[in-house]
Amino acid sequence: MKALGIDIGGSAIKGAPVDTLTGNLLAERHRIAVDKTMTPAQLAGAVGELSAHFKWRGPIGVGFPGAVEDATIWTSANLHPKFVGCDGAKLFGKATGCPVAMINDAAAAGVAEMHFGAGRGFSGKALLLTLGTGVGSALAYQGVVVPLELGHFSWKHGKSAEKHIAASVREEKDLNWKEWGGRLRDYIAEMERLLWPELIIIGGGVSAKHAKFFKYIKPRAKLVPAEFLNQAGIVGAALWAVEKK
Repeated sequence: MKALGIDIGGSAIKGAPVDTLTGNLLAERHRIAVDKTMTPAQLAGAVGELSAHFKWRGPIGVGFPGAVEDATIWTSANLHPKFVGCDGAKLFGKATGCPVAMINDAAAAGVAEMHFGAGRGFSGKALLLTLGTGVGSALAYQGVVVPLELGHFSWKHGKSAEKHIAASVREEKDLNWKEWGGRLRDYIAEMERLLWPELIIIGGGVSAKHAKFFKYIKPRAKLVPAEFLNQAGIVGAALWAVEKK
């Protein structure tokens, strides 16, 4: 089975066709820059452009950075607020001319990692965090992935946790790896007290540099980088599209 996986982030959308039996990308990943000023119609146009890049005609899975129920988007912290209440499957389906299945972006990454990546064969409780413009989160137990919104957990001074620990914050505030790693350590310690995961998987583009900050975290649970790194959302979205077909 093949599907086009699309991962929507706060600064870019990324996608590629995926062999859903192996998790392998069937073409080089294509990236289109986006930002918070883009309306749903404008971002849908970018999704249509990405689909056209691959001349795609078939199922599409779209991972969105927010709470998603069935096809309806209910939060949009890092993209345009007009996405709230939007039927994503209808919006992106019209733009691509293809059937679209919607999923939370971190949940998509979790699906990929539990099927083919760092969580493959693990039946205990796993917490996945994706660190990018914001912080995505999902919990898996016995391989079943549950989307969460722990990036918006009320943290220091009552702000969303992602305002302190997102990878984008490290860059914006010019934090060194030890400073940022210390912030992650405190946040992950709180997640461990709440959820007691046995495995913690860190995804997002920054996971490729995990050696620079993992040494500052020191959790109780086993800590590993996502095997798919920044491609997990693409692979998981494609798997979701085939599952929902």
